[in-house]
Amino acid sequence: VRNEKRMLQEAVDSLFDNSRKSSAVKTESNRALKSLSDSLKGKQGRFRQNLLGKRVDYSARSVIVVGPDLKLHECGLPKNMAAELYKPFIIRKLIERGIVKTVKSAKKIVDRKEPVVWDILESVLKGHPVLLNRAPTLHRLGIQAFQPKLIEGKAIQLHPLVCTAFNADFDGDQMAVHLPLGNAAVLEAQLLMLASHNILNPANGAPITVPSQDMVLGRYYTTKARVSAPERQMKGEGKIFYSPEEVNIAYNEGKLDLHAVIKVKTHDIENGAPVQKIIETTVGRVLFNQVVPLEVGYINELLTKKSLRDIIGRVLKTCGFARTARFLDDIKALGFYMAFKGGLSFNLEDVIIPPEKEKLLARANEEVEDVLSNYNMGLITNNERYNQIIDIWTHTNSRLTHALMERLKNDNQGFNSIYMMFDSGARGSKEQIRQLSGMRGLMAKPRKSGAMGGQEIIENPILSNFKEGLSILEYFISTHGARKGLADTALKTADAGYLTRRLVDVSQDVIISDADCGTLRGLTATALKNYEERM
Repeated sequence: VRNEKRMLQEAVDSLFDNSRKSSAVKTESNRALKSLSDSLKGKQGRFRQNLLGKRVDYSARSVIVVGPDLKLHECGLPKNMAAELYKPFIIRKLIERGIVKTVKSAKKIVDRKEPVVWDILESVLKGHPVLLNRAPTLHRLGIQAFQPKLIEGKAIQLHPLVCTAFNADFDGDQMAVHLPLGNAAVLEAQLLMLASHNILNPANGAPITVPSQDMVLGRYYTTKARVSAPERQMKGEGKIFYSPEEVNIAYNEGKLDLHAVIKVKTHDIENGAPVQKIIETTVGRVLFNQVVPLEVGYINELLTKKSLRDIIGRVLKTCGFARTARFLDDIKALGFYMAFKGGLSFNLEDVIIPPEKEKLLARANEEVEDVLSNYNMGLITNNERYNQIIDIWTHTNSRLTHALMERLKNDNQGFNSIYMMFDSGARGSKEQIRQLSGMRGLMAKPRKSGAMGGQEIIENPILSNFKEGLSILEYFISTHGARKGLADTALKTADAGYLTRRLVDVSQDVIISDADCGTLRGLTATALKNYEERM
């Protein structure tokens, strides 16, 4: 009897909570059974799965592809997806127009995708935006409203400039579509959530719909100047033109090179007033200024990602959101077109190994020898020796990088493909270029994470670069860093997500009902300085 009692008690325990005990009741396939408490708690439990977050109707999900010809407030929606999303609206219109009498027959027509459905869908879509969302939604720009355009195929088309806000790329990301139903919801989507109204980043007030990669490279390539050299004459260099239109005609006729330095009479802004004056500029810059609003003046500089961001800020300040959205679409189109016309690619010859490398390395090795002999004579401690050697290599590496960047900058008048990609801010960093054609440099020691503060450094740096190729030992040392990076990224994301969740839970019941609650304690919080002062 006692044994029966014990077994009954265990069965009841397991029914209530099966996760704690080591002797959990299991199925044939050795999976612990789900107890009553398990079905409530945790991410898959009743609360978090079904009460705090639900699946909703009127939603769809698909892979995203780039839509380079969309306007800023548009997205491409696959026809079949739209027909399913807007089904009730289509059915209502079918009955209103007297095409069918009952809902059942209307549904059949929609399911058969008869031609009349597409006509009605077009009219339903007018002024009825959809919401696009990409998980994880880390700030309010993770959900934005777009005006749908019907497209063939099964993938959603996304405007390239809103990718930064969604943190999206086109390597297979998926996005969810939601349909605002009520009139108030539709109005809110149009007035507050439309992508063309969310040009600024809520975190810091800087423009977030900034061209990146190809577009930046195209803009940079267009506005770069080049002077005639014996091996390459620039057509039309030094000519003076009466107006930007004249430059345009000459360029289209093939009488001018895109990078030729010319003079042109054009409009500009001086002390806030518009003036006409002759400006020394390049053909590409004249072409760019044809899309810049007149109120901003003539922009006569080499465009990088940073300067583009400043210009977008200026346009927004002087011309407002609607004009800025048009300007953004114009520079997007011009950027893509010029990146295509420029035909940038890079070659192994573009990776220039600086000739100074040999000397710099020889000098560093001598210095290291000196330090070692001092240590062997007992003049310095082991710690000092280690620090001095690390210092020597760090300095050598930065000298080498400096020499390398100078070489690239002067190669082909700065038209070296790798240098252009880096300098424009399209892709690549000094560190990456250094590893391609300088030296890979010092590496961190593999050790358990969380051991005493920080990473130790291996004192023999990797002297090769990727163009020369690494030795087997150098390659082996590199593998640790590469893997550590990936592992850290995965772990950090989880930690950050959990921290955010705890913060949100804590601040659930904090309600801001008034801008000023009238308390005398506390700090005054004002807006940061104006955007342009901070730049």
